[in-house]
Amino acid sequence: MSTPAFFPVTFLLSAARWDDLPAEPRPEVAFVGRSNVGKSSLLNALIGRRALAKVSGTPGKTRTFNYYEAAAGRFFLVDVPGFGYAKVAQTERDRWARLIGRYAIERESLRLLLHLVDSRHAPTALDRAVFESVHADRYAVILTKADKLSANGRSKAAGEVRRVLADFQLGHVPVVLTSAETGLGMDDVRALVADAAGMVDVPTPE
Repeated sequence: MSTPAFFPVTFLLSAARWDDLPAEPRPEVAFVGRSNVGKSSLLNALIGRRALAKVSGTPGKTRTFNYYEAAAGRFFLVDVPGFGYAKVAQTERDRWARLIGRYAIERESLRLLLHLVDSRHAPTALDRAVFESVHADRYAVILTKADKLSANGRSKAAGEVRRVLADFQLGHVPVVLTSAETGLGMDDVRALVADAAGMVDVPTPE
């Protein structure tokens, strides 16, 4: 079965400030979530590469917007700084939160914001803050680490997130259970990304 992938994917730049973000209007698909939610692991699994996005044992390591050119530069994949890491100074956490919120609301080239939430835990106050600020028509929730749950646990986790989303008038947005370890849900995420970027019929990674 043919499912979307995005070759070649290459690192382009890191941006620490709003003015450092690329000015060109190529479509962007961004990955956002709490520190240690598994963003880098999911991004690597999504494109079939082990080390394109660096996986760190230190939560909060990603402190810049990391831009990757996908499909020979047709669009960007964006690894957004993780939020909520307690060992980072409060002033720095606040700065990240403001920048991430502005990105979610104001970035005109953003076509899809993939909000990663740990499937083993209920959405946190910081996750709910994201729910409050997103554009529903370019948003999806990706539940990570679902291989750690039983089938019943996965069903309950997805149902709980959908109930919370409904409180924010987001009950209709996609919710996808995933595992970077087993590949669960990767085809569904690739399809969301491909649709947002206007791509079809790209082979799945080997």
